[in-house]
Amino acid sequence: MSETTIGGNFHVYKSSAGSGKTHTLTMIYLGIILKRPSNFRHILAITFTNKAANEIKQRIVDTLSWLACTNLEAVTGYDRQKVEQLLKLTGLQNATLQENAQKALGLILHHYHDFAVSTIDSFVHRIIRTFAFDLKLMSNFEVEMETDMLLSLTVDKVLADAGCDKDLTEVLVNYIENQADHDES
Repeated sequence: MSETTIGGNFHVYKSSAGSGKTHTLTMIYLGIILKRPSNFRHILAITFTNKAANEIKQRIVDTLSWLACTNLEAVTGYDRQKVEQLLKLTGLQNATLQENAQKALGLILHHYHDFAVSTIDSFVHRIIRTFAFDLKLMSNFEVEMETDMLLSLTVDKVLADAGCDKDLTEVLVNYIENQADHDES
C-alpha cells in the first residue's frame, strides 16, 4: 500500500483489492479521534464503494464500543495487537484510550450526521448540492448515473435543436457529409 501526503493533512492511500485499505483507514481514523474525540467532525474519509464506506463506519463504531467496555489490560492475541497499534498511534495509556473511546462513541452516535465516511460520488454530490445556487442549478436537481439513458437524451436534444441552432446544424451537416464520404453510417 502506498501513501501520499499532500499539504500536511491530506493523505491518499492506494493499493490493490484485499491489501488492507479498509483496516488502514479505520485505524488511522481511530488514531485521530482517540487522541481528541471531538476531531471526528474534522475528518473526511472517502472510499470508492458504499460497501467500503459502510464497513469502515461499522468497524469504527464497533471498535470504539469494544474499547469503551473491555478490560484492555487483559486482552490477548489479535485484540492485543489492535490495542497496541492504537496505543502507538495515539501515544495514550490504556485508561485514557478507553475514556476517549467512550467520549468519541458518544459524540459520533449523538452527531452521526457529522460522521463523514462516504463514497467520492456522494461527497461530490453533497458539495454540488451545497453550491447549487452558485452553479445556477435547480435546487431539486438529480444526478443520473444511467449513461445509456443520458446518451439517448443528449442525442434527442441535439437532433431537436438541429435546424434551429445555426452552429449546431453546420457541425451536424459537416459530420454527416464526412461520414457519407467515407461510406460510414
